[in-house]
Amino acid sequence: MRGQEKNFLEPSEQFLRNPNTSWTLAGVLRFLPFGTVLKNPFLLRSAAAMKEVFSRATTVAGLLGAVFVLGTLAPSATKAEQLWVGTAVVDITPDRPVLLDGQRHVRVAREAATPITATALAIEGRQDGQPTEQAVIVSCDIVAIREGILEKVREKVSGQLAELDPSKIFLCATHTHTAPVTAEGKYELPEEPIMRPSEYAEWMTTRIAEAIVQSWNKRAPAKVGWGQGQAVVARNRRAIYADGSARMYGRTDVPEFRGLESMEDHELEVLFFWDQEDRLFATAINVACPAQEVEGLRVIHADFWHPVREALRQKYGAELAVLGLTGAGGDVSPHLMYGKAADERARKLRGLDRLGEIARRIVRGWEEALEVAQLDIQSDVVFRHVVKEVPLPYRKITEAEAAQAAAEAARYRDNPAERWNYLWHQRVVERFEKQQAGIDESLPIEIHVLRIGDVAIATNPFELYTDYGIQMKARSPAVQTFVISLVGSAGYLPTERAVRAGGYGAVPQSTRVGPEGGQILVDQTVEILKSLW
Repeated sequence: MRGQEKNFLEPSEQFLRNPNTSWTLAGVLRFLPFGTVLKNPFLLRSAAAMKEVFSRATTVAGLLGAVFVLGTLAPSATKAEQLWVGTAVVDITPDRPVLLDGQRHVRVAREAATPITATALAIEGRQDGQPTEQAVIVSCDIVAIREGILEKVREKVSGQLAELDPSKIFLCATHTHTAPVTAEGKYELPEEPIMRPSEYAEWMTTRIAEAIVQSWNKRAPAKVGWGQGQAVVARNRRAIYADGSARMYGRTDVPEFRGLESMEDHELEVLFFWDQEDRLFATAINVACPAQEVEGLRVIHADFWHPVREALRQKYGAELAVLGLTGAGGDVSPHLMYGKAADERARKLRGLDRLGEIARRIVRGWEEALEVAQLDIQSDVVFRHVVKEVPLPYRKITEAEAAQAAAEAARYRDNPAERWNYLWHQRVVERFEKQQAGIDESLPIEIHVLRIGDVAIATNPFELYTDYGIQMKARSPAVQTFVISLVGSAGYLPTERAVRAGGYGAVPQSTRVGPEGGQILVDQTVEILKSLW
């Protein structure tokens, strides 16, 4: 019997690299003692070859076998590491008038009501004193990470930190609608002298790069904890009517109103970091709602994250780094759709405005999470970071949709003040033309999936509808899962239900990827999450 086992454990190279047979070996390995597998040098040497095979596997069995074998043959995948963590906060508030992003019309900000900042969190894993993994997360008080911004930051950092893998850096936006435009061509520039979008983007990316370098150079041994609280911030903003249509911020006090389109995610996912003297120095807060309570103002404003940071720093230390992470909330906002009178009464009695009320809820939920996290502070945890490019199919444009968009674009073409609206419709026409020509059939996106102890972090570049985030959380093997949206600028990603109902955020003008791509994103993310556990 031992001889038979030995013969089996010495498969030929041809067998190992054959995608039709190697997955069978993976399945059989499940029934062998773990020690037997690890003692066989051929199998350990062949792990890379098997990984190559599984990366090309087309059968479900092959993929599952790959996950199992590669996890088994790499015991370090679940080995705890010491975390070295550093933080830095930089001011990205312009000192000159700028165009504001996030609305259809031109707005110029000539002053700042609050600072806007970029907060960097650098994490390095070490085993036996040797670096094993890296991640740098930067939360930015801007509406989105527009095309080219991340590339500029990575390029500027690479020239200063040779030891940091630039692909392990990602930026996320709080989605405040009272921050500068960072891309040229979206709006007609006013006649008054302003800081151009390209000029601000160049300065801002330099500041963000400085924050990353500072946080990386400040990293030191740290402890970590996590907890979950609740905060009612998000409100579904899509009203559904008797005819099946949806309208963003539609009236709810009319007879034809039938309800709100979907649920909200009120879970508050929180990470905490302490130094070796047990001083809390950083926290990351995942709220499934964009920061756009004061979106119509004509001043620079960090929205509800400013009073949240101020309240936490006042109580827990002026140097506390607070990362605001926007969750899956493409179909929600902080704006109330009903119950406004009761909310106004409560705020009046508390002496709070809407920003103060939202901050009160987030801080209270954060403190609930802290109570739990303090009971389970950890010095050594599993730390992994996967970066993957995922191609998602473009949403198909119908002839009727293209014709409607062309008609709307023609209305705005000759009016410079309506440049945003013209481009919004014209892009649909151009996509339809490419679709007809068979060009650009998929949109490649970069996603990051991390494991920090029992916590998972999964990113996406969309204004992702809440349902997708809840799917990821429900299917994740982690104790807590942070879904971070707006790690890029790929538009809304609506559900099938939303597409049927229409309205802003679900029509072709608002989207590049549709429900088919949304489900692929969920499935790919969950697959990576499971491979890290």
